[in-house]
Amino acid sequence: MTERGSPRSERLRLAAAVLRKSAEGFRPEIGLILGSGLGGLADQVTARAEIPYAEIPNFPVPAAEGHGGRLILGSLEGRAVAVLQGRAHLYEGHAAWDLALPVRVIADLGVEALIVTNAAGGLNPAFAAGDLMVIDDHINFTGTNPLVGRDDGGLGPRFPDMSRAYDPALRDAALAASRAEGVAVHTGVYVGVLGPSYETPAEIEMFARWGADAVGMSTVTEVIAARHLGLRVLGISVITNALGRGARGAQPLAHAEVLAVGSEVGPRVARFVRRVLRTLPPRP
Repeated sequence: MTERGSPRSERLRLAAAVLRKSAEGFRPEIGLILGSGLGGLADQVTARAEIPYAEIPNFPVPAAEGHGGRLILGSLEGRAVAVLQGRAHLYEGHAAWDLALPVRVIADLGVEALIVTNAAGGLNPAFAAGDLMVIDDHINFTGTNPLVGRDDGGLGPRFPDMSRAYDPALRDAALAASRAEGVAVHTGVYVGVLGPSYETPAEIEMFARWGADAVGMSTVTEVIAARHLGLRVLGISVITNALGRGARGAQPLAHAEVLAVGSEVGPRVARFVRRVLRTLPPRP
């Protein structure tokens, strides 16, 4: 927890206090953040507590369709989990620090590993709508960072290392789970952008030249905050549309398309994540 005295640390303290009261001593070990159209997994949790984001002080409440806005504490595949059903976004007007608050609060409850999921556009020509990608690394092109501003101390180092933003052991466990589940997955680099407009053809070309395989409007802020706290991170993208060179053509993009693919792929993602949970070694 941060040192008291700053407005930010006080906001975090108030949110954490409400969650600790709701948890009643429950200590989750794994956090899950469920992206656009992927919130159905939250309904599979054997819940001990369900708290709407609006009832947690200072919690950013998502406005985008497809984001449920609940925090569920409970058990999934025998693992103690804290599930964030939906997320708020920078493009809704939230500051990066505010978007990191949910990660910091569940870490305060005991979470040591974080699984983040998102809907993303495929930049790699080999990707098709409905594919899954385990994130190897990311590019933060949002123009901001959750660590900007006063260093309150107590959370983590002022200049955290990001050379292994996504934990190699968790990634290997996910790939093993994909083979066991019979789910084909890609690996690749995710580029996070501000949004909410979709990418122009020139931007798609630029991101591809940078080595990015998928693009989305979330995740990087949460991952930076998680690594600042020392959490291990696994990232999973659902490719909801193919943006690779020549793939877009004249077909316009719409959020409804993202939600439709997310809903269609959701059950497969849920099975995959549940298999990952069974694969991960227990907390010491």
